Amino acid sequence: MPTETDTRKDLYDLGEMPPLGYVPPKMHAQVIRQSRFGGPMQAFQREVIHTPELGPDDVLVYVMAAGVNYNNIWAGLGSPVDTIGARTRTGDPDDHHIGGSDASGIVWAKGANVKNVEIGDEVVAHCGTWDINAPEVLSGEDPMFSPSFRIWGYETTWGSFAQFTRLQSHQVMPKAKHLTWEAAAAPTLVGATAYRMLFGWPPHTVKEGDVVLVWGGAGGLGSMATQLAAIAGARPVTVVSNEAKFDFCKRMGSVGSINRKNFEHWGRLPDWEDTEAMNAFTAGARAFGKAIWDVVGERVNPKVVFEHPGQGTIPTSTFVAATGGMVVVCAGTTGFNADVDLRYLWIRQKRLQGSHFANDEQANAFNDLVLAGKIDPCLSKVFSFDETAACHQLMYENRHPDGNMAILVGATSEGQGAK
Repeated sequence: MPTETDTRKDLYDLGEMPPLGYVPPKMHAQVIRQSRFGGPMQAFQREVIHTPELGPDDVLVYVMAAGVNYNNIWAGLGSPVDTIGARTRTGDPDDHHIGGSDASGIVWAKGANVKNVEIGDEVVAHCGTWDINAPEVLSGEDPMFSPSFRIWGYETTWGSFAQFTRLQSHQVMPKAKHLTWEAAAAPTLVGATAYRMLFGWPPHTVKEGDVVLVWGGAGGLGSMATQLAAIAGARPVTVVSNEAKFDFCKRMGSVGSINRKNFEHWGRLPDWEDTEAMNAFTAGARAFGKAIWDVVGERVNPKVVFEHPGQGTIPTSTFVAATGGMVVVCAGTTGFNADVDLRYLWIRQKRLQGSHFANDEQANAFNDLVLAGKIDPCLSKVFSFDETAACHQLMYENRHPDGNMAILVGATSEGQGAK
């Protein structure tokens, strides 16, 4: 734990903890501004900035560690959306962005309406925010469908790459006592996203014995999906970029892995009237499907395909999914213009389902598994606060390690926080 100081100051150094409950007016943060949009090394810069103020339903968290996700590479690039511009056009007075959509920390202050936490509680945060008073939310509709839904730390001004951050109180969940601050900060965004994808779209929810195809099985998202499928008694088959990742995936619960580089048919579908090109794609997709059978040990297709590459893989995912199965997708890391051969979709009654983060119930269900010690956060590397840009640069260049990464903020050395 950082050392708590008795002197009240306007600004504290990293690791220098103010008296519990005292909110200094200024803080250190990794800040993105429109004038330096670009790669991470250009976009992120440490600044001293004002500490966020709270509304009646908000909490202020003293950030101990922050998880790392690709969304703040997009924020730094200003593409595909200029998140700062989008907020200022709606009247937001802050012309900056503080990234970070995963956090562990200590509740430092709270609004008058907040009843679910107390000052001093050790917590983690999920990144779903919405207008809690919106009519559709009050009526019981899934808040993920509300027009007010935003990803905290990407579509909001205040994220976790700062000494303090502002959250809606419903975002705050208990921190697992057996985890360090950095391990606790690492898995929630990807884990809750994976939970909704696998269990949030009935009747296509993962069940015991199901074959589940997991793209990017060694990444942060894929490693959570693999564990969740295995916990449900399913048979996850992971797709990775090289065979060195096979052992990691097996430790997460995979029944076997496929090296996608053994196949060359990836990308968008050719014109359906181009018989030669379509035959080449179909041969590649069938060979990939046979590789799934070889891993499973029987001719069984995936009931659920866990998708996020998008453009490069959706044609194959819809081809190999079982009759009556589902392809569920949460991103498009290889591109957004994905093609589907509708003959396989309608005749074999498959489902192509979009999915985006998680609601409170789903985020807490995932966190309950973390609290119970059933989820490995897959923390692979920890960075100092001043390495925030370098950490994201590794991810930007696809040179980051398997699993998840975290950044130390209030916790200035690794291994703190576990009890």
